[in-house]
Order: sequence, then structure tokens, then C-alpha cells
Amino acid sequence: MNDIRRTILWVIFGFSMVLLWDKWQMHNGKQATFFPTPASTAASAPAAVQAGNAAVPSASAPAALAQGAAAVPGQPAAALQTPRERIEVTTDIYRLGFDTEGGSLTEAELLQHADMADKSKNFLLFDESAQRVYVAQTGLIGGNYPTHKTAMVAVPGPRTLQPGENELRIRFESPDLGGLKLVKTWTLQRGAYDIAVKHEVVNTGSAAVSPQLYLQLVRDGNKPPGESSFYSTFTGPAVYTNDKKYQKVEFKDIESGKADFAKESSNGYVAMVQHYFASAWLLPEGEQREMFMRKVDTNLYSVGMITPLGTIEPGATKSLEARLFAGPQIEKTLESLTPGLELVKDYGWLTILAKPLYWLLDKIHSFLGNWGWSIVGLVLLLKIMFYWLNAKAYASMAKMKAVNPKIMEMRERLKDKPQQMQQEMMRIYREEKVNPMGGCFPIMIQIPVFIALYWVLLSSVEMRNAPWIGWIHDLSTPDPFFILPLLMTLSSLLQTALNPAPPDPMQAKMMWIMPLIFSVMFFFFPAGLVLYWLTNNILSIAQQWLINTRMGVPPQFNLPKFK
Repeated sequence: MNDIRRTILWVIFGFSMVLLWDKWQMHNGKQATFFPTPASTAASAPAAVQAGNAAVPSASAPAALAQGAAAVPGQPAAALQTPRERIEVTTDIYRLGFDTEGGSLTEAELLQHADMADKSKNFLLFDESAQRVYVAQTGLIGGNYPTHKTAMVAVPGPRTLQPGENELRIRFESPDLGGLKLVKTWTLQRGAYDIAVKHEVVNTGSAAVSPQLYLQLVRDGNKPPGESSFYSTFTGPAVYTNDKKYQKVEFKDIESGKADFAKESSNGYVAMVQHYFASAWLLPEGEQREMFMRKVDTNLYSVGMITPLGTIEPGATKSLEARLFAGPQIEKTLESLTPGLELVKDYGWLTILAKPLYWLLDKIHSFLGNWGWSIVGLVLLLKIMFYWLNAKAYASMAKMKAVNPKIMEMRERLKDKPQQMQQEMMRIYREEKVNPMGGCFPIMIQIPVFIALYWVLLSSVEMRNAPWIGWIHDLSTPDPFFILPLLMTLSSLLQTALNPAPPDPMQAKMMWIMPLIFSVMFFFFPAGLVLYWLTNNILSIAQQWLINTRMGVPPQFNLPKFK
């Protein structure tokens, strides 16, 4: 019988290498070989999303799709001469750019979040430029009605939220098209990342009409600027309903039309998600809606909702207020806006463990006021929680290390008799009351907890630009001087010295090589992740050293001979 404990460690090592290979494949735009991204449960809509006899217009960026207001039948001549204008609006947290073409939001600069690549600039979430497209649009369908391509007029008014004010409104009015006029009012609140968007539809004609309102987010399929090459995070559209829950969709699935999702609901939202930030259209609960996703043009995609406004009699007005969230994935904020919105902060299959870990981390931060020390404090609490479980594992390892000389001598003596060697090995284990698996199971039980903590730290926008001490000014970026990764590597080697050496010389060599290979990744990981791993290593070493000393098995630093 082989050494079971070493077999398990080899399995874990091999699994880690497979995951690294998959991440490398995904980074280079290929499908993961062993663990492909789970099939998304949402799909792209048909080439044109139909509602009644009219399709949702295409996005505003590509020239091939820019039909413009001039192409809308029945538009008044005066509207053709209305110049396209950019309206800039500033609040305490936003600098926004609105386009009078459709009254759309085409730029959103987050004043409290720095850009990843250039810390002197603010982070730009929405943008419509030659480099990238990411915009929020709304309009009417069901006839030749005002859309996000219609030239609208910005009503004069304040454009800056002044000190002492809590609300700022920006109003756009469309011309009369197809017997309808659309008035769109964006209302921004101080300190709020959700924007109320009121749509007032006025029937200026002589017949009753039944238009539908669409709300969509349009963006290119590129990864956001500043994304790391050494770990992968999701970028793309997502849909949430109470029935189907959270469904994220890869852009390539929209491209191929292979995915599927529940298209109708009376609840839920649509969103565009990226690392740390998201945008989402929210409708009141109970409003019937149809979700759609589609390819708009080459490398350009949209996700949106269509909701009926009912029958509007001549001279009557129908109003519907939606909300647009556009900001950081702060869990408490997301939870307060609508059910399920916090899921855009994606913890994957370990959400059930990650959410309480984030809650605990946030509580610790409320006392310490520093995210770096909060990470240290959280790992310390987890080590205390698992102290007795770890103690059992380290005691088993210490016993294994104590009998290792006997095992080595026996293997040398019986190296030509493998069957007798295995029998003798099991006899030694029985006599010394050593369980080869005793050091594995307690540690394996904890692995999901620490993987969940990894995703908490990787996903939390609070780590962006959060300083720790001295040279660590941003826990979301790699250590600029590689001090933490070097300490992490040394701590991993020290842990190897504390563990019992495998009887097999080749395995013994690999046990020293493995932490070196594993440590290479940490030179490019965010400092917060390396700090968490280093803290865990140091506390594990302290506990293992104490147990080994008590059991009379001091650490030995006898490196294997590499030939």
C-alpha cells in the first residue's frame, strides 16, 4: 500500500496545475480544457428583438447601425435640424455625460474610485469613444415612436449638485413621433449609485396606442482595462429572476446563440458585470418584462428588458419609473436596491461560505478601520475556530515525522521486497498508533473555507486603493517590491521542513519544489490575497512548531539532494 497521505497531496498539486492551465487558456481567449466555464443559462435574442411589429433599435456607436433620427418615418422636419449635444452633470460621486440623441447616458466617471492603470484619473465605467463602448439607453417600440436614436431637447436647469442639495434632475423631451412624445427625467441623489429614470409617454394623437418601453445596456466584448493576466474574473451580461435566479452569460454564447433563459418575468433585473463594478436596469416589482440579449454589431452586445405600458388614450399620459444602478459592487448597497442584485458580486459555487466570511470581514473592518489588518484579523479568527482540528492534523504529522527514521531504514532494508515492505510499513503504523490519513482530513475539511475567503478578497471592491502599511498602498494590486510574495515563499518552505519527509527520495524532492512553483503565482497576485495566505502560513507554522516541540519532534532542515 502506498503512502496515502502523499497520494492525496499529489492529487491536490495536480488539481492546482490543471486549474492554472485552464486559467491560462481562458486568458488567451480559448475554451478551458478541463473545467470550462459553466454553460450559461441565458441566450442571445434573435437578430432584432421584436415587440409588436417594431424592433429595438441597434446601439448608437457603429456607423453601420447609426440610422439616426432622419430614418424614423413621420418625424417632424424641425427635429432633423436639432444638433446633437453632450450634457455634463456632476454630483458628489459622479461626473456623467448625457447625449441629447435619445437622452442616453454615455459616460459615467466615478469620482470616489481611481482608475486601475492611472491612479491620477478617476475610474470611467460608461464610455462612448473610439477605444470602448459602454452606454445605457431607453426608448419606445411598437410604432414609429421616440427611441434612443431620436434627437431630444435637454430642458435648461442646474447641472451640478450644490452643497446642501440632495437631488439633481436632468430632463429630456422628444419631438412628437407617431402620435407620441417621450419625456425622460434622470434624478440623481447625493451619495447614491442608483439613478431614477422616469419615462412619461404623452399620447398627442387622435387614437389610442399601446407602446412598449425598452431599457438596455450596450457594451463591447473586451475585458476592462487594467485586468490581471494571472487570474480570471467574469465580464459580461447577467439576468436575474426569482425563478431562474442569477444567470451570467459569456459574450461568446451570445455570439453563437447557444444559450437559453426564461425570457418573461414580473420581477428581476438585467445587468452588465465586470471585476469590482456593475450596471443594472431595475423595474418595479410586479411589472411584466421580457429580457433579451443580442449581438448588436461586431464585438458589440446588449442586454435589456421590454415592458408594456398598456393602452394610452388620446391626450393621456402614462408614466413608468425605472432605476439604473451604475457603480461599485458594495454588497450592502446592492442588497438594499433589489432582491438578488448582490449576486453580481460573484463568489461562484462557494457563495454559501463566502457571504458570511465577507460579513465577518466587514465587521472586523468597522473596528480596525484598515482592510489589511482586517484580513489579518479574519485569518486569525479562522485559525482560532479551527485550532483543535489543526492540532489533530499537526499531531498526526508529528507522529509521522517521529517514525520516519524507522520507515526510511525499513524501506532501505526491504527495497527489493515491495510486498514485505508494505506489510512492514503497516505494522509500524499500527504499533506506533500512527494514522497516515490523520494529517490530511482535518486540513482538507478547511480547504473550501479558505478558497471562499480567496474569492471574497478577489471580488471585494473595498480592496481597491486600500492601503495596509508602508509600501502597500493598494491591496488590489501586486506588491510593488515583491516583499510579501518572498515572505510567503519562505513560509511555505518552512512549512515543508515541519512536515514529515516522504520515504521516496523523488517525492521528497518534489515536496520542496512544489511550494516554489506554487509561489510564482503570488508575485503577480493582489497584495491582499498574498497577505491572507502569508498570515495563514505564519499562524500554521506557529501552531505546528509548538505541537512538534511538545511531542519531541523538532523541525529538521535537511534539504534533499538534487542530482
